[in-house]
Amino acid sequence: MPKLIVSIDGVVVKEVQLTKDRTTLGRRPYNDIVIDNLAVSGEHAVLQMSGADVHLEDLASTNGTYVNGKAIKKQQLAHNDTIEVGKHKIKFLSEPAGAGFEKTMMIRSPQAHPPVAPAEPVGKAAIKVLSGAAAGREVTLVKIVTTIGKPGVAVASITRRPHGYAVAVVEGANRPTLNDQPLGSEPAMLTNGDVLELAGTKMQFVML
Repeated sequence: MPKLIVSIDGVVVKEVQLTKDRTTLGRRPYNDIVIDNLAVSGEHAVLQMSGADVHLEDLASTNGTYVNGKAIKKQQLAHNDTIEVGKHKIKFLSEPAGAGFEKTMMIRSPQAHPPVAPAEPVGKAAIKVLSGAAAGREVTLVKIVTTIGKPGVAVASITRRPHGYAVAVVEGANRPTLNDQPLGSEPAMLTNGDVLELAGTKMQFVML
């Protein structure tokens, strides 16, 4: 499912799953994606989804809508495109990390992954920031997928699964590390006390 990661000054402020055929973006509170910034018009842009295709259309906004640095009126989005509205940057992701890998494994080697009974709901967990400007901050992992990092530099996702939490690389040339070891292309399961380093910031995974 396509997803938007909204950030300002390199800090992720929200992530939005595109579930509707038409998703509006603007400063007014009735929009699907509200960006409360004077550089953003009341009704700034709209995203229209048709099957796997997503088109972004500028709604005659005052300051314009940009995709990968170029002003657009209407454009089809591709995985990893960067949308700019005012001072906000919005990363468009259409290929969730790890999803394709798991599906392929299930098709190619069903005997290696026999059906299992549903597990008990996994316990609550959080990420503690150990270094940087946000040191001491604790983020509880309340969503099924939590995205961390800086868009354009390094982004990872932590997914809550029936048997635990898994971390996977979303984007970035500099791979995040888990306990000082670079993360691979496959999701890695987290255990209590694991230390992640992402975009120069150290974080610790803790079970609550």
